[in-house]
Amino acid sequence: MKVVWSPLAERRTAEAFAYVASDRPSAAVRWLDRLLDAVATLAEFPDRGRAVPELQRPDIRELIVAPYRVMYRRDAKRVVVLTVRHGRRQFDADEVAT
Repeated sequence: MKVVWSPLAERRTAEAFAYVASDRPSAAVRWLDRLLDAVATLAEFPDRGRAVPELQRPDIRELIVAPYRVMYRRDAKRVVVLTVRHGRRQFDADEVAT
């Protein structure tokens, strides 16, 4: 299965990386490696994540790459990473609207 990133997910990932890297560059690299590894597993295991609790839709799921939530949509042919959000930020359904 193909995994693609939305522009929002790419932007949020870059912002999170830059924020952490400004204080702890090596920690930012480790986090990014964990994030990319976790997302790569979705190509083989697209149902790996849990349903997003705020939505309870089986097609929109998330992985936790502490302290971030990686929200994605799964369909028959691909996985689309919709957004990457810090776990303490308030949920915004507009970010995962399809």
